[in-house]
Amino acid sequence: MIVVAIDIGGTFTDLIAFDTEAGRFLQAKCLTTPGNLVQGIIDCLNKSGIIIGEISELIHGSTTAINTLIERKGAKTGLIVTRGTRDVYAIGRGNRPEAYNLFFRRHRPLVPRSLTREIKGRLLASGDQYEPLDAESINEAISHLKAGGCEAVAVCLLHSYINPEHEKNVGAAISAQMPNAYLSLSHEILREYREYERMSTTVVNAYIGPTVGGYVSSLESSLSKTGFEGNLSIMRSNGGVMTPAVATCRPVAMMESGPVGGIIACASFGKSLALNDVISFDMGGTTAKASLIKDGEPTLAPGYYVGGYASGDPVMLPMIDVVEVGAGGGSIAWIDEIGALKVGPTSAGAAPGPICYRNGGVEPTITDANIVLGRLDPENFLGGTMQLDAEGARKGIEQIIARPLGMDVIAAAKAIIDIAVSKMSLAVREVSVEKGYDPRDFALFASGGAGPLHVLAIARELYIPKVIIPLFPSHFSALGMLLADERHDFVRTFYSDLDDMSFQRLMEVKTEMASEATGSLRMAANSDVHVHLDIRYIGQEFTLAVPVDDEALKRGDRNTIRRSFDALYEHRYQHSSPEEPVEVVNVRVAAIGKKAPLVFPRVCSGIEAKPLHFRRVYLDHARTPALCPVYEREDLLAGMTLKGPAIIQEHGTTTVLFNDDLCTVADTGELIISVGGLS
Repeated sequence: MIVVAIDIGGTFTDLIAFDTEAGRFLQAKCLTTPGNLVQGIIDCLNKSGIIIGEISELIHGSTTAINTLIERKGAKTGLIVTRGTRDVYAIGRGNRPEAYNLFFRRHRPLVPRSLTREIKGRLLASGDQYEPLDAESINEAISHLKAGGCEAVAVCLLHSYINPEHEKNVGAAISAQMPNAYLSLSHEILREYREYERMSTTVVNAYIGPTVGGYVSSLESSLSKTGFEGNLSIMRSNGGVMTPAVATCRPVAMMESGPVGGIIACASFGKSLALNDVISFDMGGTTAKASLIKDGEPTLAPGYYVGGYASGDPVMLPMIDVVEVGAGGGSIAWIDEIGALKVGPTSAGAAPGPICYRNGGVEPTITDANIVLGRLDPENFLGGTMQLDAEGARKGIEQIIARPLGMDVIAAAKAIIDIAVSKMSLAVREVSVEKGYDPRDFALFASGGAGPLHVLAIARELYIPKVIIPLFPSHFSALGMLLADERHDFVRTFYSDLDDMSFQRLMEVKTEMASEATGSLRMAANSDVHVHLDIRYIGQEFTLAVPVDDEALKRGDRNTIRRSFDALYEHRYQHSSPEEPVEVVNVRVAAIGKKAPLVFPRVCSGIEAKPLHFRRVYLDHARTPALCPVYEREDLLAGMTLKGPAIIQEHGTTTVLFNDDLCTVADTGELIISVGGLS
């Protein structure tokens, strides 16, 4: 049986497969094909040499959903709302995230006001009907959207998170009159209060739905033509996988489907190394991403802003908490209008790519800087399958960066790397320090094609004493997809003071949600259900998600739930008020279909690591290069140790060890590095 995972990144498409009978990995890496992403998948399958008919499951993570939204290339979308709420989506929130930015622009709605139509009919916050639906206003709204050429329709009626009947009736009318339109009903996407965020999430789902649905259908069709007969699974933002049918109905759930795979892998491999507290750091060709894993579990966020908090689109669905910065191997170095050196967020991507790729790129990037500093071998990139233009990279940095700034080319390349390291360190701080955690208490897992190149510098910046370079770091997101369980998250507003809460009613809601969640699982026979309650002090705006076990709910154990909330609040904010009353706002249910674990092969033991050759590399100083031994990772056996400065090359990435870094090869093949001067 062969299980395959494919991750599409901004620069490369990665494939990793595991043959469970032979106990071996297969891997492939191809340049991403932006014009036809499915072609990159087919290229990787062909390059890997896998017999496609033998694949039992193919798991896929894609940037299609998020790119469609960010690039504003979605469907023409209409919005139907309750009378009196037509401008909720356009107004959004009244806060000004950038108070001193004179050029600040608010969120630009995906649906113009002309395609936002009101209908008569209203529910109260209790779910009771205040005003019945008016068929004439519904038909009028649908006719207007149909005449406007809408390809997708979002419906978000007031308080439908409590009672969805009005929305169901409107949805039936739309399906009858606009059968070819993509339809999103808010109660099917998000049953949580906060009208603006619920409306935005529903609109995003409708806006990207036709594109993502078409992509998934195209992928299924293309795979079937190659002889694929196994199960296709799509990675979703919460760290689980879903069927293509669910992905087509809820494409908004796959916004960050690519990066979360690496986080799942970090949690899994961290546990195997007895490291339950780790920080995932993934640097690819376009961006760098960081996420915190505490007690072996990735941190989930209740929602996020696609495109940034200041002017992005809020999507209120559970997802693994990821902080992303525009610093990838292809991030472009440039000089701003006042003469300051900047790096990113614009990336050269796969086309034209960095200068050294010989693919038409003319702007210097982080990858070009690493070539100039000797940290990458231009003759041994991607295992020697891709020859890099070192002289072109040098000339590009010299002409565009070094000469205008009055620097020599080595100093300019070093400055590019230093700026990138500072940006990426801030991302790691944001998932740790800003959440109340000391990064020195965590191990730093590095992945992505460029992650191992820079992770030791980041660790020094933040005084993190231990770094892990896992197996297949440049394919790590894809590897994590092999390990990901099937998962569905549901949330429903359940507003009540904790002291007066009806546990009988709560159990009814929880049972209904669990039934809906497990009903979507392909592997329902082997599933777990986890419950969280969103709780806050009365008078507060925001909540904390408190884990609650089923027995506490059945017993109606208010005291245990209250103590759990106070302890979590104390940890997050360093204070709590046990005497103050609290209220429950939402119920969150996660259904997880457990996969059979994959048993990976162990690494043979060895004694002494021998370098292939030596190379001059600029590390800490831009004036004096270090003579570094260069090792091939596949030659490093369990138990071997080596001391920095050194270079470790493998297919897809390079690890740079600085002075006094001590690297040990684990029994399972990971590189465990004690950072020099910090251990």
